[in-house]
Amino acid sequence: MSKKKTLEDIFNDDEFGILDSKPKNSNVKSEDERLIESFQEINTFFEKNDREPEATNVTEFKLLSRLKALRKDANKVEILEPYDSHNLLNTKEELKSVEDVLNDDELGILDTDETLSIFKLKNVKSASERAESDFVARRKAMKESEFKTYEKRFKKVQVELREGKRSLVGFNYESLKPNEYYINNGVLLYLESVTWEKEIQEFKSGVHNRPDGRTRTIFENGTISNMMFQSLYKVLHANGQMVTNTDKDIEEELFGKANALVEDDVSTGWIYVLKSKSVNPKISSISNLHKIGFSTVPIKDRIKNASKEPTYLLADVEIVDSYKCYNMNAQKFENLIHRFFSKVCLDVEILDDKGFRINPREWFVVPLDVIETAISLILSGQIIFYKYDEKTSLIVKNS
Repeated sequence: MSKKKTLEDIFNDDEFGILDSKPKNSNVKSEDERLIESFQEINTFFEKNDREPEATNVTEFKLLSRLKALRKDANKVEILEPYDSHNLLNTKEELKSVEDVLNDDELGILDTDETLSIFKLKNVKSASERAESDFVARRKAMKESEFKTYEKRFKKVQVELREGKRSLVGFNYESLKPNEYYINNGVLLYLESVTWEKEIQEFKSGVHNRPDGRTRTIFENGTISNMMFQSLYKVLHANGQMVTNTDKDIEEELFGKANALVEDDVSTGWIYVLKSKSVNPKISSISNLHKIGFSTVPIKDRIKNASKEPTYLLADVEIVDSYKCYNMNAQKFENLIHRFFSKVCLDVEILDDKGFRINPREWFVVPLDVIETAISLILSGQIIFYKYDEKTSLIVKNS
């Protein structure tokens, strides 16, 4: 047998394959795999709801925030583009105007003096520029005595933002409503009221039920504007945020209207308490697990497809209790009840029918009698004086 002189000789003479070791497959997901999985949750939401997530509840707001962050990260957009079947990342924008066509001319076919000159409009502002002009030009200075009350409110909002009692959230069409605060280019403004003039709007894409009218908008620099509602929307949509209400504001509005039966009372839905029929050991082994929520449709209709919806843990549910409500703001109720029981919120991951991990956040590990007491306190407006002690499973007075 000849003497081996090199490592290559040794490797080539390995007749029994002793050196043919195979790398072990790791169960740890790569950063790209986690990124793709997080984006697939947004895809799944779009497929089930035929729309992008909105800031209407905690679950959707998380998906919306994630989507906005992804859109701003070019590297992540490049990785996710093959999975973006619904164009959620806005990488394949629809061409709707001459300007879109010009901007989409990657080969520069239209980049000639002759072709470009016909599209040069003189003394004509774009829609966004016109909205911005309306936004600024219609402002006028308020009298010092008139602005004094508003100035105190603006200062109070600024303090509450710094203290974390309020926060800034993403802006969408549904966010724009009277008696709310917004920020545009660092300037705080207050939409006090709207005098509606039109109910139907005609846009290039068709006719939409988007009302318009003159607003009364106050700015923290002491100016006031009667600009059109749609102009304000366009400016905030381009570069604006909504200022959330404080917990106290939410509670006062909720308590002031809930079940205050008057001649014009409105039945707004049902508060419900559900119990899961899941056979998943991770779920069935948990005692006192309940879903607490609000439905604007009959509860039986709302839960008929429970076994296919992640919010119901992909299993049928049992209606444990329900309460008919009047003049109740559903979102504010859910925010309040979820905050009250936040320390006992279910923290478990399950796989949906496509293998995606889901972490439902609307379920709570709390006894039924405690839930009933909490709901009674909410409806009476007394819950602000109490808190839930998860160690004793009791509702106790605030210290």
